[in-house]
Amino acid sequence: MNALYKRLPWIFVLLCAVAPGWAAAPRAERALWTWEAESYAMVQDPAVAEEAIAYLRARGFDRLYLYADAYRGRHLLRDQPQRYHALIQRLRQAGIDTYALLGSAYLHTEAYVLPERRADALAMLQQVLDYNAAAPQQARFSGANLDIEPHILDAWNEHTRLGLLKQFLDLSKALMAAKQASGQTLLLGPAIPFWLDGYELHWNGRKALVSEHMIDTWDYVALMDYRDFAQGRDSILAHAASELAYARQHGKPVVIGLEVSPNDIDKVTFAEEGPQVFEAEVAKVEAALAQDPAFAGFAIHHYRAWRRWEQQHAR
Repeated sequence: MNALYKRLPWIFVLLCAVAPGWAAAPRAERALWTWEAESYAMVQDPAVAEEAIAYLRARGFDRLYLYADAYRGRHLLRDQPQRYHALIQRLRQAGIDTYALLGSAYLHTEAYVLPERRADALAMLQQVLDYNAAAPQQARFSGANLDIEPHILDAWNEHTRLGLLKQFLDLSKALMAAKQASGQTLLLGPAIPFWLDGYELHWNGRKALVSEHMIDTWDYVALMDYRDFAQGRDSILAHAASELAYARQHGKPVVIGLEVSPNDIDKVTFAEEGPQVFEAEVAKVEAALAQDPAFAGFAIHHYRAWRRWEQQHAR
């Protein structure tokens, strides 16, 4: 029981202490997006990795989305895979799963949806597939999360967005085909905004919401459900409702993404509210979705922001 308590947010531990007859439900899994600089620091420096692992364990994170592409002229996954071996094995020993994080502001991977850049996207995934094929079992990625967001392209506007979304779907199909051709079982899924259920496209032989096409195509989706309150209009639960309902019908998992980075739009992030409000709102989401087989936990954006956010609100 003590091991379980270490993994629960402090608010649930407190509730159990004051209400001895109350039994807490298992906490939903939590993943953390970890971008280029922080991922490379962990991969290159065992001391940095050990400190990060201790930090992640103390806060109950179950999964790390670890950046696994080129950065500042280096490609450590390709050129020094033994460094990833060591880190992933150490994370696994600590009870933390590892997904490859693919997509980068540094590399402008939003452009990978364009047909002329599809080869770059396929090469990006192939590096992970090649790494996994050669790595010891305990050093393999168990999944990958792809952060390719066509809506940040300069070319995105009301006239082009449906065409770009179709290209995103075409790319999604090609990436999943590459995984299937490899014979590997790692789970692939994209980070997608919650508003894709506002667009409908005829694609792959049927007309459906873009969010539904995405759920059909990938192993799972991570829904960027960036709001700072759980319930009501324009809330976390409201924006996840259609994706969860569709995923439930088709046996697919949905990870709910939350934001703690600063943003000019207050409602999209918990940056101002802090950890206590965050835990209270997350608890409401968990309670509402406890029996939903499509709900696959949370992904939080992102490692560096989380640490700064926690420090800021500890003062």
